[in-house]
Amino acid sequence: MPKKVYKGTVVSDKMQKTVVVAVTRAYQHPLYKKTIKKTKKFMAHDEQERCKIGDVVEIIESRPLSKRKRWEVIKILEGEGSES
Repeated sequence: MPKKVYKGTVVSDKMQKTVVVAVTRAYQHPLYKKTIKKTKKFMAHDEQERCKIGDVVEIIESRPLSKRKRWEVIKILEGEGSES
């Protein structure tokens, strides 16, 4: 089974080697057909600590690294950390 890959925005970088990534998805309500945005936060491992708040990153599913951390940052798509 392939690993899940999501794209999201870094909302917190206060922890060591960990960032919180907010992934937003849009879907249509089954009855009323209104488009709804739902945001979910994931804790992701950032080994080099390159991610900053506001960066758009790609995260991939990984083995459990701690109690709540099961994702890893694979690349920074846009933002401050992508230049280095």
